[in-house]
Amino acid sequence: MSAGATGVGSLPGGDAREAAKTATGSFEDFPYLPELPARGPGADMIGRSIGLLVDMYGHVEPSGWRISDRPGRDTRRARSWLGEDLDALEEFTQGYTGRLKVQAVGPWTLAAALELHGGEAMLQDAGACRDLAGSLAEGLREHLADVRKRIPGAEIVLQLDEPSLTAVLLGRVRSASGYRTYRAVDRQVVEGALRDLFAVHDGEVIVHSCAPEVPFGLLRRAGATGVSFDFSLLTEREDDAVGEAVEGGTKLFAGVVPGTDGPLSDPGGSVMGVRKLWRRLGLAPGTLAESVVVTPSCGLAGASPAYARAAQAHCVRAARSLADNPE
Repeated sequence: MSAGATGVGSLPGGDAREAAKTATGSFEDFPYLPELPARGPGADMIGRSIGLLVDMYGHVEPSGWRISDRPGRDTRRARSWLGEDLDALEEFTQGYTGRLKVQAVGPWTLAAALELHGGEAMLQDAGACRDLAGSLAEGLREHLADVRKRIPGAEIVLQLDEPSLTAVLLGRVRSASGYRTYRAVDRQVVEGALRDLFAVHDGEVIVHSCAPEVPFGLLRRAGATGVSFDFSLLTEREDDAVGEAVEGGTKLFAGVVPGTDGPLSDPGGSVMGVRKLWRRLGLAPGTLAESVVVTPSCGLAGASPAYARAAQAHCVRAARSLADNPE
């Protein structure tokens, strides 16, 4: 079996067709729906996911995205760009069969980023968080149905971006003033909301975070089939949690290729750390290819177009190296 490779989500530039061509051309076996935040508010990860919400809207303030009573220009723009991106992806996936990844921001990162009318984050209001998660679930159902209709041969993999999840769990999200932090959200509440959201999709659901201290155990218990993370931030203290996740069948989407311009090592060198992790965990090398998907460490929006293309091609070569030489 060949180890898989895919992208994380964002790409540089603002041309939807060029991005779709890159995402489908680089990853012929596991393409994804690109995001192009350089276009401006509404194309960023938070804005795009606000555009998915049902009966909940947002608009841009100098401090960021804030809740609105009705859909305005910013919400309409987010939905329009998503439609443009889906049109482009549909064009380049005619007749495609196989795995296809789509991304949305998860409920806790969204709650930490989206402001209530008074300027504080939704995170401080438990009722608002429940409403937000419910609205997101409904929007994702509609979004996934649209993707299935456009690309009927695709096995959709849903990726929820949760870079703020650890900060939410540890009470590290700063208030509007910056002088205090919001209270940590109970782990069972966090896990329950994620479990309910994962249930909207009957296929693979992975959670992505390029922040340190990814809560592997919580995500596994909530039902995530995979965890996507920046491999360079993984510490040996996390070995037990990672080992339990892998043994429980959780796939690791290992971000081993840098997300910003720089020299790329040889493909085998890029996945050397993954092989070392397997040895430390005492796992059979033969399971590497079925348990690991190689990705960039995070989105590629901050990279040059040439580097973004090179990094994605490098992921494919590194995955092949992992499959061919697991030890």
